Amino acid sequence: MAEPTSLSGKVAIVTGAAGEIGLATIRLLAERGARVVAVDRDADSLKRATAKLPASTLPIVADVTREDDVASYVQQVTDAAGRIDIFFNNAGIEGDIAPITNYSLDTFRRVLDVNVVGVFLGMKYVLPVMTAQNSGSIINTASIAGMMGTVNIAAYSASKHAVIGLTKSAALECVQTKVRVNCVCPGLIDSRMLSAIVTGRNDGSPVPVEKAVDRIPARRLGRASEVAAVVAFLASDDASYVSGAAYPVDGGRTAG
Repeated sequence: MAEPTSLSGKVAIVTGAAGEIGLATIRLLAERGARVVAVDRDADSLKRATAKLPASTLPIVADVTREDDVASYVQQVTDAAGRIDIFFNNAGIEGDIAPITNYSLDTFRRVLDVNVVGVFLGMKYVLPVMTAQNSGSIINTASIAGMMGTVNIAAYSASKHAVIGLTKSAALECVQTKVRVNCVCPGLIDSRMLSAIVTGRNDGSPVPVEKAVDRIPARRLGRASEVAAVVAFLASDDASYVSGAAYPVDGGRTAG
């Protein structure tokens, strides 16, 4: 079996680094040799997430919805490392689990602020660094909820449709460079977020895993590590001809 592509010498920023997908990704990128910058708004969770990573790991507490915070973490990375090779633009929230008619406007705006504005601001400040060095890979976190309608998570679904649109637009803006922009679209991944969505749809009652996976051809939940593996591929030189793509990681859920 071929060895996985090395990311040795590459500088990688991961936002939402303390969540399940973010944590799996910072571990995998570090394992493959990247110098990891882990960004999260929760200082305690970030400290736990980076505790066992290499000493070169740089944890930064920042809120992706605040432009000054985003500009600051990008500046800190360029000052420390001189470049940015990989940007996993991953921070996101699910919001309330409720029908549109009962949905709070404040929560709707908060979901869009984190999931869309956060992605936009990340690209706004990382892209100039990558275009100046004429290289780099941006991977945004969308969702299969950005590829179809979904019940009781309209704000989340709308935000992830927007992430796919931002990804494709950014990829086209970079077409004359060696900067690539793609997104991953996780399906039902075993995580806190999935548990919150499923439980919220069932009036707070726990739902057996068997029922949750009925519509997944693979007949199981996905693992955060499986999303991380796709991110690592898109970050690598093996994906040099891939840009503007939305990669489902969903056990075949969107195939039919």
